[in-house]
Amino acid sequence: MATTLKIDFVSDVVCPWCAIGLYGLLQGAAQAGVELDLTFHPFELNPQMAPEGEDIAEHLIAKYGMSREQLAQSQEAIRQRGEALGFHFDMDARSRTYNTFDAHRLLHWAGELGAAQQLALKQSLLQAYFGMGRNVSDTDVLVEAALSAGLDGEAAREVLDSRRYAGEVRASERYYQQQGISGVPAVIVNQQYLISGGQPPETFAQALRKIADDEA
Repeated sequence: MATTLKIDFVSDVVCPWCAIGLYGLLQGAAQAGVELDLTFHPFELNPQMAPEGEDIAEHLIAKYGMSREQLAQSQEAIRQRGEALGFHFDMDARSRTYNTFDAHRLLHWAGELGAAQQLALKQSLLQAYFGMGRNVSDTDVLVEAALSAGLDGEAAREVLDSRRYAGEVRASERYYQQQGISGVPAVIVNQQYLISGGQPPETFAQALRKIADDEA
């Protein structure tokens, strides 16, 4: 019987390395022969951003002090990493970046439905943003992502039209910041082992296998 490891995955839906980390983790778990009890937790890269978002190139150049040439190289490296994992980044479609607080409220709701539902919504949101360049702060886009994940669209819209789960999301954000999480993805295994960044599947597999052996 395969070992099950508890995974707390702290991330944002507009973080490309979070997409790479998630797909690397899932493939690494398969390589290691372990099962994952996976829960997603919120981290906002742009908590103060206005609803209309910002131009992605201008935002990244200002935030990281990159030149446009460096940005293009970074984006191509990310695209290639995603392609190797079976995840599609359309860098031409993604022209803006957005605040993701409502997306995290919706993910919290999906988590109450079950781990499989939350994973499906997370993947749907990542694909909506990185694969199609959709505005993941827009209610209609979020409802479409929920429907694509096999969830109830009307229930999703009810959550988004209310302030439900706002307190829970803020509390979770504060908790992980207090635990020292300042960058994502942060993958916490069995509440004690931290794997940081968008690691390749082989790195996740090695770490998960060792943790499973140690726990056994």
